[in-house]
Amino acid sequence: MTGGSGVVVLDNGGGLLKAGFGGDMNPTAVVPNCMAKPPGSKKWLVADQLQAQDVDVTGMALKRPIDRGYLINTEVQREVWERVLRNLLQVDPTNSSLLLVEPQFNPPALQHATDELVFEELGFKSFCVADAPSLVHLYEASHQPSLFRAQCSLVVDCGFSFTHASPVLQNFTLNYAVRRMDLGGKALTNYLKELVSYRSLNVMDETLLIDDAKEKLCFVSLDVPGDLRLARLSSKDNPFRCSYILPDGITYKKGFVKDLDEARRYCSLPANGESANNDSAESDRSKFEDKKKPELSQNEFVLTNERFLVPEMLFHPIDLGMNQAGLAECIVRAIQACHPYLQPVLFESIIVTGGSTLFPRFTERLEKELRPLVPDDYQVKIIAQEDPILGAWRGGSLLAHRPDFESMCITKSEYEEMGSMRCRRRFFH
Repeated sequence: MTGGSGVVVLDNGGGLLKAGFGGDMNPTAVVPNCMAKPPGSKKWLVADQLQAQDVDVTGMALKRPIDRGYLINTEVQREVWERVLRNLLQVDPTNSSLLLVEPQFNPPALQHATDELVFEELGFKSFCVADAPSLVHLYEASHQPSLFRAQCSLVVDCGFSFTHASPVLQNFTLNYAVRRMDLGGKALTNYLKELVSYRSLNVMDETLLIDDAKEKLCFVSLDVPGDLRLARLSSKDNPFRCSYILPDGITYKKGFVKDLDEARRYCSLPANGESANNDSAESDRSKFEDKKKPELSQNEFVLTNERFLVPEMLFHPIDLGMNQAGLAECIVRAIQACHPYLQPVLFESIIVTGGSTLFPRFTERLEKELRPLVPDDYQVKIIAQEDPILGAWRGGSLLAHRPDFESMCITKSEYEEMGSMRCRRRFFH
């Protein structure tokens, strides 16, 4: 189904690519934006091929078209886009328009490379670009009457490569006030790889597996000192201890959490980080005494305090030797760069989006960190998206379904006549 639209909407993220048609509620495809080659094989797997149930992702060599948020390899990107367009969306680019979600502050040389890829190699008939914050605001404003009335919000995008705090006013991103942290989902995955490799198994080449373990097991702590004390307890009393099983290539080809109930024990802890009551502690203890001991032949690693220390990077990167402000300080600096009349409204309409905001307790911790930094007479309201991975794509779908969308695009003939630089002026980048 194309939603009655010939517009392809492409949110070209560094980790995941979301593709579908304008007017649809959800994208047709959400696939890894990369190519990967299994050890000992000459065949590269592209995008959705990595998600097949019979594919063992152990030790795969990865090629990503995007590094540190920007397009660096147009050949890999073309392979991924062609796979998505021809096989998953089944569209002919020469008869379609493209709405592309582009990184903020994309350098002119990379804009030109993108235009060449869209018009000269893929042959789209027309092309429009938009940035993620304005699209996230557009989508949320269509569902939240308060945002629609205020016409402004602060979009906090915790993406794959970066984390941006971007004020948006009347669907335009205020670029002068955008603040960026050089931290994203990729850095968190790399940090978890280092921790596991140092304490347990060498998993430095297992990017896809560790990414899966991070998404399934990590959470945000509301009381780091208290949780660190609990993490020192023995295995029976430790509410954070859990195991992740690596694939063996025969019985199972995907990694998985050994015991989901064990992994979710931390949810029953009070917010202040103290131990739960004695009755529940006793029941937990008896429950885990009855469990079978893990088989020594299984390839697995155990996580305890790593589960909350990895997301902690976003809030206090200085603790890990990174000379950067945390997420709360980044938000405050972005809002303070705006006009004083806008500041109280922006504090009341903070939208969090991006894959890293899916960590449990993320919103509660962010509000806890923000409150001491905000004037007492200002309210703080954080809006968590229903599906933060699809927020920008859904905004793009709404934009592409508008009657005046074609007037926002540049056509292939305009591109051939005027060139990339002059055409790009239409997008206010």
